[in-house]
Amino acid sequence: MGEDAFRVAARVIAALPNGTFCAELGNGHRLTAFVAGRDKKNFAGAIAGDKVKLQLTPYDLSVGRILVETKKI
Repeated sequence: MGEDAFRVAARVIAALPNGTFCAELGNGHRLTAFVAGRDKKNFAGAIAGDKVKLQLTPYDLSVGRILVETKKI
C-alpha cells in the first residue's frame, strides 16, 4: 500500500477462510482484513474480540491489511 494509506484501530469479528478476518472499525464499518507477506510468519492468529491495527487506502475502504495484533480479550 502506498504513501496515502492510513492506519486505524479495529476489532476482529470473525475468522474467515484463507487467513482473512472480518473486522469492525470504531464507527461500525465492517471490512475484510488480511495479514500480508512476511508478517504471516510472526502473526499468532486472531480470534473474535481481538483488537488490531489496520492499514487502509482511501481507494478501497472494504479491505484492510493487519499490521499488528494489539490485545487479546
